[in-house]
Amino acid sequence: MTTNPSPRILLAEDEEAMRTYLERALTKAGYDVRCVDRGTEAIPLLEKEHFDLLLSDIVMPEMDGIELAQRCAEISPRTKVMFITGFAAVSLRASREQPHAKVLSKPFHLRDLVLEVERVFEEQREASL
Repeated sequence: MTTNPSPRILLAEDEEAMRTYLERALTKAGYDVRCVDRGTEAIPLLEKEHFDLLLSDIVMPEMDGIELAQRCAEISPRTKVMFITGFAAVSLRASREQPHAKVLSKPFHLRDLVLEVERVFEEQREASL
C-alpha cells in the first residue's frame, strides 16, 4: 500500500513569531512546511524543489509577496499561491495582480488558515480529476 506524501508548503513570512506560529499549525495539520524569512530566499528553493503551495506574506523586505508570486508562476507554474497580509490596500493590489491567489487578512485564527489551505488543495484535487 502506498501513501501519498504530504502536500509541501513554502512559507515566506518575515516576522519570526508569525512564521513559527504558522509553521507549527500547518505541520500539525499534516503538511510538509519549509520556511523562509524573505522572498529572495524562496526563489532558489522554488528552483530546486517542488512545492504544492506558496504561502506568502505580501509586505516583506527585498522582494514583496506579489513579486515572489510572479516569479513563482514563472519557475513553478503548478504551485498554488496564497497571500497573508495585515494591510487592506495591499490585499486589493494582490487581488488585482494575482487574481487566482487567495488572500487571507491578518488577524486570522489558525483554524481559518488551515481550512483555507485545505480548500486550496481540495480545489486542486477536483481540478485534476
